[in-house]
Amino acid sequence: MPRVFCIANQKGGVGKTTTAMNLAVALAKAGLRTLLVDLDPQCNATTGMGQKPTERHPLVVETPLREAARPTSTPRLDLVPGTRSFRDVAMLAQEDSTQADRIRQQLVQGFGAYDMVLIDCPPSVGQLTRTALASASEVLMPIQCEYFAMEGLAQMIDVIRQVMHTDGCQLQFGGILLTMYDPSLELTWEVEKEVRDFFGEIVFQTVVPRDVAVAEAPSHGKSVLDYAPRSRGTRAYVELCMEVLERDE
Repeated sequence: MPRVFCIANQKGGVGKTTTAMNLAVALAKAGLRTLLVDLDPQCNATTGMGQKPTERHPLVVETPLREAARPTSTPRLDLVPGTRSFRDVAMLAQEDSTQADRIRQQLVQGFGAYDMVLIDCPPSVGQLTRTALASASEVLMPIQCEYFAMEGLAQMIDVIRQVMHTDGCQLQFGGILLTMYDPSLELTWEVEKEVRDFFGEIVFQTVVPRDVAVAEAPSHGKSVLDYAPRSRGTRAYVELCMEVLERDE
């Protein structure tokens, strides 16, 4: 069975999509068959991987994931691209338990060909994020090292716990990742201490630093590992990949 990570946070701008992309590339480079699923209507994971959004989302038109998945420039890494179609986005996000179950089944049935699956979620706690959580085995939550990133954290944790208690759900807390880490700022230390004191070992030891290469890479349609192999950001995501794999041992 593959490990399925839901990369989620209700707040935007915390490094969610950046983490989904770069961790997916790192896992594929480590030799694992990896699938990146773009469920965010902004489609940043799709364009960041140098591909174009689809006119219709495969989960709406019920295209099997094995047919919807596109190979990327990274060997062993496939991408299910997102869509910016307002109609499809609305259909994916509507509060309908029957449709949510259908989408979850369609997702789960397509995961079998992979070792690792990463789902990039929209920045919300709506139905689409809940469906993705219910389809996953682990949730990975990036948190920006700033004060506002802490707001709403309790609500996100509550949603995760609700999904965990759903019948048949296999979801576990995979970890919390501190992003945009700047050790020169006192606020960074304060946020890190608060998060680690409260969540303990759930928090990854790896932190992702502020690095211009991480921000620049998507504009070139590349991961930071390919855009700037010697950068601090690349080192961080390689270390995160190793830590993710170690947690499964």
